[in-house]
Amino acid sequence: MARVCQVTGKKPITGNKVSHSNIKTKRRFLPNLQTKRYFLAEEDKWVTIKVSSEAIRTINKNGLYSVVKELRSAGVKI
Repeated sequence: MARVCQVTGKKPITGNKVSHSNIKTKRRFLPNLQTKRYFLAEEDKWVTIKVSSEAIRTINKNGLYSVVKELRSAGVKI
């Protein structure tokens, strides 16, 4: 699977690794992704989502069901 958050859409970005002698080489900055299982009480089942730490905070704030409803309306299969 790709390193993309299912909720926020975060994905790896590129930048420079800078050594002590100021030599720049390309590198990737990966998002902090976690595979989480949530219990969706409205449907009485467990859902597994690959989310970033920012998305975990969003789910805690807005509620799991509203986030899943937005994802499904956007066409993501959950």
